[in-house]
Formats: sequence, structure tokens, C-alpha cells
Amino acid sequence: MSQTLYRDPENGRIGGVCAGIANYFGMETWLVRILTVSAFLIGFGFFVIVAYIAAMLILDKKPIQPDSQPDATPQPEHQVKQKAWQSGKPASQLIADLDREFNAMEAKVGQMEAYVTSSAFNVDQAFKKL
Repeated sequence: MSQTLYRDPENGRIGGVCAGIANYFGMETWLVRILTVSAFLIGFGFFVIVAYIAAMLILDKKPIQPDSQPDATPQPEHQVKQKAWQSGKPASQLIADLDREFNAMEAKVGQMEAYVTSSAFNVDQAFKKL
């Protein structure tokens, strides 16, 4: 969930207003879009158009955060979706992703362990001491 309301044109369709609102409230973008279109069709058409255009003009674009910035607060990579409307991944998909990541890490640790216990490692260490 974002602390400040921004437009998110990278993830948006028209100006990024719905994507920004979804980020702010921690919701799925598709749900905000459906609510906006529903409000338009139910009879709030003029108000929805005026509010959307006003939001496009008033809200700042979401700032781009460079990956090389060390003091930036890291965002959680894995978020579990508690309810269907929340952003994140379902628990089963998250568990499968974590299982793949842990298996990849275990394979790397196994490769390092095999190298450290091999005779090639001992030879390399002997050359470094020369």
C-alpha cells in the first residue's frame, strides 16, 4: 500500500488514475477500473469524467525509484492476497514461487559445497598461498 496518491501511467490505460488509486488502497487495478466504469454506466457519467480528468491534472506521476539507491526502503517482494480484491498473489501461487526460489538457492549451495570439498579448491588455495 502506497503512502502517497500518485498517477501510475506505466501500469495505467488512460493517464494511470485507476492504477494509482489501486496502488494507494492496496487493491487490484482491474477492480478499480470496473468500479469506475460501473459508476459511469449507472448514471454518474458526467461526475466520473470530470473527476477522472481532474485527477489526471492534479495528481503527480509516480516517481521512478532507481534500483541502485541503497537507502530506499525495500518493498516486500512476496505479498499474500487475503481477499480477492487485494493486490498480491494467492497463497498457493506464492508457495509455488517460494519453493522454486528455495530449490534454486539449494542448488547453488550444493554447487558451492561441491567445489569447496573438491580437490580443485585445495589446488586453488595452494596457488593463492604462493
